[in-house]
Amino acid sequence: MRERHVGPLPLDRLAAPWLPSATAQKSDDLHVEKIEVPKVADASGKRPDLAGAAKAVVEATNAFRKTNARGAVPADAKLTAAAQSFADYMARTDEYGHGADGNNPGERAKQHGYDYCLIGENIAYAFDSKGFETRPLADTFATGWEKSPPHRRNMLDPDVTATGVAVARSETTGYYYAVQLFGRPKSAAIVFKVENRSDAGVAYKLGDAKFDLPPRVIRTHTVCRPPELTFTWSDGKTRDVKPLGGDRLVVTKTRDEFSVTKE
Repeated sequence: MRERHVGPLPLDRLAAPWLPSATAQKSDDLHVEKIEVPKVADASGKRPDLAGAAKAVVEATNAFRKTNARGAVPADAKLTAAAQSFADYMARTDEYGHGADGNNPGERAKQHGYDYCLIGENIAYAFDSKGFETRPLADTFATGWEKSPPHRRNMLDPDVTATGVAVARSETTGYYYAVQLFGRPKSAAIVFKVENRSDAGVAYKLGDAKFDLPPRVIRTHTVCRPPELTFTWSDGKTRDVKPLGGDRLVVTKTRDEFSVTKE
């Protein structure tokens, strides 16, 4: 009898969704799954090329991104090393979860030299008593992630710039564990300034955060995603501005009219 199992296909930054419905964990809600099954030899003797499977996942991910008008994310050596280390850990211990090794995705990336601004992680496991060939194993992981909304969001994140994928096999259970990391390095952070040259305080929002800027004050922001600011003037009018890296947004006031310009 053929036994086949595809495990939970969890998501990103500290989350562990399950199929068919995905649920996200909070950062303080650690869940680690321990897998114990009788050892079953691959009846057909099929053994995939694990490096080839990882490469195929990267290719499938970039094809998926292209279909959805996203730029390609090349494989990064440091992210790949972090993914490989974690996949190897889960295969060695058969412990499964974003925090299985006592670290979170960002910590693992940093341990392998990736100084991140954004980090995301998808993980999954799969088993088939008849074994897998390389491409079908890769498709099992990539397709499963594509169909799961939280993982799909990671795969289509418009602001990540690189990926790293690894697949490892447990010699104890025969399960295959996959790790997919997405990152944007700290060097790609967006830095801009907001300067108030008027004689009155101004207020603005950056995402969900609210800021008050007194007269003659300059504030520097460093963010990881392209920002949008909404200024609210004293008369209740608003102005939306999308700064780029290196921009200086200058607020001035002429008579009773506020304005903001880029320098």
